[in-house]
Amino acid sequence: MFIQTEATPNPATLKFLPGCDVLPEGAMDFPNVETAAPSPLAARLFEVEGVGSVFLGGDFITVTKSDGDWQHLKPMLLGAIMDHFTSGAPVLAHEGEGAATNEEDYDEGDEEVVAQIKDLLDTRVRPAVAQDGGDIVFHSYREGVVRLYMRGACAGCPSATMTLKGGIENLLKHFIPEIQAVESAEPL
Repeated sequence: MFIQTEATPNPATLKFLPGCDVLPEGAMDFPNVETAAPSPLAARLFEVEGVGSVFLGGDFITVTKSDGDWQHLKPMLLGAIMDHFTSGAPVLAHEGEGAATNEEDYDEGDEEVVAQIKDLLDTRVRPAVAQDGGDIVFHSYREGVVRLYMRGACAGCPSATMTLKGGIENLLKHFIPEIQAVESAEPL
């Protein structure tokens, strides 16, 4: 098994491409070891000292370090990923577990605008941020303000504010005039 790695815009996050499907659909974010129970793969990665969070996508894994340097962490993570996939262990402990569901907040009268926001996110934004090892998910829309969850390499990325304001906000405002601002649902 050959596992490729890619740097991400977030220097604390590295993207691993195992050359096979990781999740059949959706994505899962494990911000700490306590949340990793549904995934034997994520739990195995948290066994490596210095791992701060794990994000699983369709064909990639992103790991954000809490401390240490990549020179020491990367070989241990490559070994853990290879061991997991060659063992035949499942990525998720229970079949049917998938992307975490986030509660969405918006007025019923804004359903059409929210549908447009989600469509633009799914077709134009999420594929681009997935290439960088991350994900952006709709959280809420109130009074012209869109709030988004940033996951994987996007969470805590130094360029997250620029991505939200310079990229996503401009795109959404261009197509949906009702939008006044785009913000992170979590503190940056």
